Amino acid sequence: MASVNVKNCVKFYTTADEIGAHTLKEHCSSLISAHWDDFTSDDFAHMSAQFLYHMFKSKTKYPLHSAVRLRREDVVFLYVVEHSSQLNIKINELDNKGESALDLALRDHQTSIAEMMCENQADPDIRDRNGYTLLHLAVQRGDTYAANFLLAHGASVNSVTPDQGDTALHLIASSSPHFGSEDSAFAMTAVARSLLKSGLDPNLPNSQGFTPLHLAVLVHNNDILTLLLEYSQSGKIDLNAQTIDDHTPLYYALINTLKLDVDDSFANRLVSSGANPNPIYKKTSNSMLHIVADESLEEAALFITSHCNNINYTNKLGESALHVACKRGLSRLVRRLLEFQANPNLQTLPPDSVILSTDSGLQTAYRLTPLHIAIINKQEGAVNAMLHYHNTITAEPKEGFSIVNLNLRDSLGDSPLSLALKSDMQHIVPDLIAGGADIDMRNGEGLTLLHQAILKGDEKTALYLVKQGSNFDSKTQDDQTPLELATISGQNIVVEELCKRGVDMAVPSSNSDPILWLALTSEQEDIASTLVKYGVDTDSWSEGPEGCLQTLLHRAIDENSESAARFLIRSGCDINSPRKPGPGGRGGEESKDQSSPLHLCCHWGLQSVVQTLLEHGANVNAWDAEHKTPLHVAIKNQHAGIITLLLCHPSIDLTKRDRTGLTPFAAALTCRNDKAARSILDKLPAAAEQFDNKGCNFLHMAIQKGDIESVLFLLSVNVDVNSRVQNELQTTPLHLAAATGNEMLVRSIILAGARVNDQDTMKRTALHIASETGHAPIVNALLTNNANFDALDCEGQNALHIACREGHLQVVQTLLGESQINAEALTLKCRNPLHELAKHSKESAAAICEVFLEYMPKYPLEVQDAEGNTALLLAYMKGNGNLCRTLVKAGACVGAMNNDGITIFNCQMATTQLLSRLLDSLTKEPPWVDGCEVCQECGLKFGFTTRKHHCRHCGRLLCSKCSTQEVPIIKYGLVKPVRVCGSCFQVLQGC
Repeated sequence: MASVNVKNCVKFYTTADEIGAHTLKEHCSSLISAHWDDFTSDDFAHMSAQFLYHMFKSKTKYPLHSAVRLRREDVVFLYVVEHSSQLNIKINELDNKGESALDLALRDHQTSIAEMMCENQADPDIRDRNGYTLLHLAVQRGDTYAANFLLAHGASVNSVTPDQGDTALHLIASSSPHFGSEDSAFAMTAVARSLLKSGLDPNLPNSQGFTPLHLAVLVHNNDILTLLLEYSQSGKIDLNAQTIDDHTPLYYALINTLKLDVDDSFANRLVSSGANPNPIYKKTSNSMLHIVADESLEEAALFITSHCNNINYTNKLGESALHVACKRGLSRLVRRLLEFQANPNLQTLPPDSVILSTDSGLQTAYRLTPLHIAIINKQEGAVNAMLHYHNTITAEPKEGFSIVNLNLRDSLGDSPLSLALKSDMQHIVPDLIAGGADIDMRNGEGLTLLHQAILKGDEKTALYLVKQGSNFDSKTQDDQTPLELATISGQNIVVEELCKRGVDMAVPSSNSDPILWLALTSEQEDIASTLVKYGVDTDSWSEGPEGCLQTLLHRAIDENSESAARFLIRSGCDINSPRKPGPGGRGGEESKDQSSPLHLCCHWGLQSVVQTLLEHGANVNAWDAEHKTPLHVAIKNQHAGIITLLLCHPSIDLTKRDRTGLTPFAAALTCRNDKAARSILDKLPAAAEQFDNKGCNFLHMAIQKGDIESVLFLLSVNVDVNSRVQNELQTTPLHLAAATGNEMLVRSIILAGARVNDQDTMKRTALHIASETGHAPIVNALLTNNANFDALDCEGQNALHIACREGHLQVVQTLLGESQINAEALTLKCRNPLHELAKHSKESAAAICEVFLEYMPKYPLEVQDAEGNTALLLAYMKGNGNLCRTLVKAGACVGAMNNDGITIFNCQMATTQLLSRLLDSLTKEPPWVDGCEVCQECGLKFGFTTRKHHCRHCGRLLCSKCSTQEVPIIKYGLVKPVRVCGSCFQVLQGC
């Protein structure tokens, strides 16, 4: 067994079988199975048919295929005999590779085996697993032997492949002659001839509509083409058969051949054999000339042109071949078509439906001539060919030849001339005009050539058109003139040319604006300069806000267009005039405010414009309707840079007042513009000391308004802190500050050097004022800063008198607690502070009296004023019960009488209730009244017969008749009856 290998295992297998060596046989069998595909027919030549057939059945699933491969006809015979009952199935069975046994026999040219199989029901039209018949397979591999055998044994010639639907003739025609020998090509041609003789339909199309003729032309199979053309003479070949794309064989001949005009070219041979040189494509309605031209196959198109007689045929869109040639820029074809009398003026038809362009929103154009098409597609060669033909025919007319109509318009109204401008082909415009195109023709948008050239930014063409006499006053449908269009698009050279030729610059733009304004707002200052150079009106009075009249300068300022405003000023416009009322007095506030351009700039903060105005002599002191100068306006609007510019002007007048009397300095203070105010003071130091019509300067006014910031600012610039109001009172700033109640303001003024004891014409100091207004903190501040607390005004009142009169408790406490003020000082009317308190009897009077008694327990309560009134009597007259009780409790004499004989007992009051309560409130015997010469009850004069008696309860001096009642006064500790007056008796009895 060690000697057994792949080369000798078959022989050892046979020997083992003969001698019965089963182990050796099994070993050899395993080697044969492992290397089955490596064995050839020679390896089994020594085996008998029966033994080999048995081996095939044991070693392979397809013994018939193995017998054919090993060329063992005897084994094939045994297979046929064994399966005779189901031979039609078994003999046509495919192996695991999808191959039939008959195909294997034909491949190896095993004629006898093939014949045997065909005689025993082998199917010559059997298909492999891919669906190909044996004839298809034979043709594909160029096997003429197998093909002829199959045809001889009745194979179907019209069977088609499952994928492409090709017949055997399709396969032969599509085989390239360049991939086989000349003999094999000849042999396959013979097969093709046999196929035709066998009844194959040569016009059968495959799944793509290709006939064998198409394929022969496509792969340049000359032998098959020759065969088919020979066959076509009998009328059995359709030379104009079309594929599913409507292509005829001629199309493929044209696209696959470089030299079409030679006699043996496929195209020439097809046409010579009767093929239509320019067939129509049913789906698109195009002719073949359209198709090849559209694919830029110029040679093919030239060939067709030379052989067809329908060059003016148009498709469903109305396009001729000349349209397509112009579209693709095939200039040679354009010339050839025109030479063959192609119509240059055919126009395209409207599409089936209106299509909107997503780019422009315009309808798709139609009625296009070939020249339109050439220009749209920027095919300059085609345009030149058309124009050359036009010029030639115009110079030398020929019968049957039409000149090119250069003024035909498409559906959008565009002529070739206007399209040239739209399509960036401006350089052909002169040629078109030279050929007779109308220079002023309008397109569908109502634009002349000049409009279009300007809109395209083509200055060269625009200048050419202007110089050629184009109407430069014509307007577009939007009412735009060429001058406006050139201005908007920034074409200064065009603007200048138009101005040179006298264009009317006064014509307003489409939005009614002056042309100069249009140039300025579009930032075309060079164009604006050109307009000014040629005399444009730089003012252009026109309607402004609410119908007023304004200049361009007003408008530029109002719209914050600084560059435009400065340009106008430099160009010599009116720089001082305010706006004017419009027709019928229209215009609203703007027409009446009398604001000059400088005022407006100061309002809007246009600093650069202000500077330009000042440089060109604008009136810096002009008044508006409110008598405000530009400086007033700048200060109000807080424009620091403008304020600085105005203050630097040598002619500025800082004393001018507006209608409210404010100077610029006052306006600065009002607006809290400290920087402006300081700048004004730097230029005019006396500005802060100016007085208004009420005699107040800025410090006075700031104090009165409580404007601490302005006050501090004025103090910081060292204004006179002791300057007096120029009126009858001659009030100082400290007086005014004391009246405001602002302690910080008062202290700031004192720190700045105010004299605390300065008096006004009423001899009042700031302490008087603070006491009168009830501002205790200010009183304290003044006292702290050494104010004269005993200073008297013109009525002899000190601060305490005034505080008591006004009922300011805290001020009284401050004066008594923080100073040594004379609390018993008498006024010119002999009134001390307590008299003032009682006379005016404010709600706080009782509390103030208690403060007095707290600080001065022995305060003289019985002091009488010039009219003899004590404080108690004055309080009782005012009906101030609380103060009366406080005074009585403090020991005031209840029986005191004034110079008019009035006491609290006879004072006319609505009721005696207060008197009764006062008498009832007595807790100790009050002081007796002395020095009275008459009875305080009845008025009887005392004498020798009329003795004086005192009421032991109230202390009054009475006659005996008025004090007849006696009663003990227990609350005084008087247990024995004592004399009392009638009033006290009633009170005591009531107790």
